[in-house]
This record gives sequence, C-alpha cells and structure tokens, in this order.
Amino acid sequence: MSKVLFVFTSANKTLTGAQTGWFLPEAAHPYYVLAPTHAIDFASPAGPNPEVDEGSVKSFADEESVKFLKDETVVQKFAQAKKLSDIKVSDYAAIFYIGGHGPVIDLPTDATNIKLASEFFQAGKITAAVCHGTAALLNATDSSGKSIFDGKPFTGFSNAEEEAINKVQDIPFLLEDAIAQKGGKYEKASEVWGAHVVVSGILITGQNPASAKGVGEAILKALKA
Repeated sequence: MSKVLFVFTSANKTLTGAQTGWFLPEAAHPYYVLAPTHAIDFASPAGPNPEVDEGSVKSFADEESVKFLKDETVVQKFAQAKKLSDIKVSDYAAIFYIGGHGPVIDLPTDATNIKLASEFFQAGKITAAVCHGTAALLNATDSSGKSIFDGKPFTGFSNAEEEAINKVQDIPFLLEDAIAQKGGKYEKASEVWGAHVVVSGILITGQNPASAKGVGEAILKALKA
C-alpha cells in the first residue's frame, strides 16, 4: 500500500489578523477518497494539531466534513502529525497540499517546504494541491531549477473568488497572478465557485472547495496508473 502525505498550514492568522488555518472540506473530501486504499500521513511546518479555519467548519456541514472532525483515526493523525523537516520523500508516492488562507501565509516562503515540494516533483512523484494549497508550490522547482509550473496548465483559488469573499487584503499575493508570473497557464471553471481540476502530468491542482473531491479522485487515478 503506497502512502500519501497530506500537508497542512501551521498559520492561524491572516495579514489582517483574522483567524485562519486549513480548510475543512479540502482535507475531508480527498481523505475519504484515498483512505480506503492508501495509507495517509499528516504533516505541517510546526507538526501536531494544525489549526482548522473556523469559518470552514461553520460553512461546511456535509457528511464527510462533519465525520472528518470526529473520526478517531483522523484525530490521531492530527495529534501525530509530522513536522515537514522530518519527512522523507522516499516514504511516499504523493504529496497533497490542503487549502485555506493559511498556506498562502507560511508555506510559499518556508525553506523546508520549498525543498520538500521540489524533491517530490523531481522524484517524479504526484505533487498535488487544492485551492490556496496551490500557493504552497509557488517556489518549487524542477531538476533544471525552473518553476514546476513553467509552461504547464494549473488551477487554484481565482482572483475573482478572492475578491468575492473580500479577502485580497488578507494574503501576501494573489495565487492566480503569482503562479502565472512563474510561467504557469492558469485555468478556471466557467463560473465562480465551479469545480475544476487540472492534471498536468504528475502536477494535479484543484480550483476551490468544490474541486477537492475531484483532486482526490485524480490522485487516486494517478496512483493506480
């Protein structure tokens, strides 16, 4: 059974001081796609019990999201979450970054994370993210030193969606713009909040919360290939 690493932010405040963290359905929905057939470990820059975005808990009361917070196995995984600095790439077949505004705050500039994401990609392992989680890959590079997004289609939380929830001032950059400046080719759903998943070789990205299950399914398909 191959293993998948779920990476969570350790940031719990936005630039304006608002509470944030990882976004509930973006972890829960892919988890229940992958957990029946693959071992899953949790990790974050600071290790155990990364903080959830409280707004996401209030906004998402679907069966899987509610179950995730109470699931004894999940609770134990959070309690035993590894520090990114302790992760060995060779132990995993895939890495997956969960969204929330937190990942835009801490992961793009975290040297350990940049190295880890780059090593996963350079090893030919599935490198995936959903929503703001895509920002965690901003500074990851391929074996030639180029951005892993250079010349590739990708997606993540759109400028329009950021503006719709009035959160532009809460983050250091707009994901859509920042990755496009690295040579990535941004794609999005035809309507705001629509589900959209982009598979570009081993690079798998999802646009928003509605895309989380689809990212999980794309990772599962890639693992089976």
